[in-house]
Amino acid sequence: MTRIAFFGHNLNEPAVRKRAGAFMQAGCEVIGIMPHRGAAKEAEFQWISLGETRDNDYAGRLRPLLKSFALSHQSHPELGAVDLIYARNLDMLACAHAFARRNRLEVPIIYECLDIHTKLIGDGKASRLLRRVEGALINRSDMLVYSSPRFESAYFAQRHPGLYRGRLLENRLLAEDAQPRPDQAKQPHAPLRIGWVGNLRCRRSFDLLAMVGKTFGDRVDIRLHGYPAPGVFPNFEADIVGAERTTYFGRYDGAQDLPRIYEDLDVVWAADWYEAGHNSVWLLPNRIYEGGYYATPALAPSGTETGAWVKRNQAGWCFDDPPEATVPELVQHLLDHPEAITRKSEALLALPDSIYLETVADTQAFVAEMLAARKP
Repeated sequence: MTRIAFFGHNLNEPAVRKRAGAFMQAGCEVIGIMPHRGAAKEAEFQWISLGETRDNDYAGRLRPLLKSFALSHQSHPELGAVDLIYARNLDMLACAHAFARRNRLEVPIIYECLDIHTKLIGDGKASRLLRRVEGALINRSDMLVYSSPRFESAYFAQRHPGLYRGRLLENRLLAEDAQPRPDQAKQPHAPLRIGWVGNLRCRRSFDLLAMVGKTFGDRVDIRLHGYPAPGVFPNFEADIVGAERTTYFGRYDGAQDLPRIYEDLDVVWAADWYEAGHNSVWLLPNRIYEGGYYATPALAPSGTETGAWVKRNQAGWCFDDPPEATVPELVQHLLDHPEAITRKSEALLALPDSIYLETVADTQAFVAEMLAARKP
């Protein structure tokens, strides 16, 4: 059985648990070496704590690095028989290399990048220093995994050419966790239900949806599901109270709740300006795969990788700049032509499951690639 030491940035993060779950479903043993934000939740895999961290506390992330360097197979015997080291995010990659060096482990080290942080963009001294550190760590790693092809073409190929072996791993649903797909296309509700699902971290998205609620009144319902980022929404409850036709349904339990959430929506909001101009343009969010699988068309900005995915798969509609003008026009079109939602929903159901799902066989092939990726 392949034993993976998984360095994740937050034990409580659903995406971290999802990746660990995929490895376990593929027959691997996972040892999580992770900090946690807030009270640590029980995990299905063995977990070694790197302490508690906080959102946006970058100085505090030095503590997990020091703890990683101190870990040894004397104190944790299971760490002496690791076959693969998997690190999610740049700070965890530094922890992984510190751990491997301390224990003289000659196993593949894999770097998974889900976002290109704004601190890595630009030509200031801090950005240049961080990119030098990133480049050195990538060069010492055996594979770079990214969730969007635009991360590779727009960032890694430009900033770190020749330093990595790249591998695309999209944020698809895990087939083992997914519920059956709908057996028929959507028949839109009245009022029209627009959902924003997942990591709620974009103030502009919130304001645009609130504007839609105010503009169209009782012809629309805005439904929010997920985790509001406290750094973006420090007074989220007050924001919700002040937003017309907007309801927050709280956090949800991953794959278990997704069928119900998407069944109750007509379209899903797939725009993001949290890191406008770079990461937000390049990323592919979970909600396009979730929505597509559950036959819910997406609304996405033109000119983004998300918009390109939506157009390529006929998975919804794209709107141009400025969204403050074009989004209301699009909503009006959907209100006037609800049959358009049904046609898009039919198109989504006609696409193969492989567009939306990562199977156990997919994950097993991925693990085999990583095990064979050790640099000479």
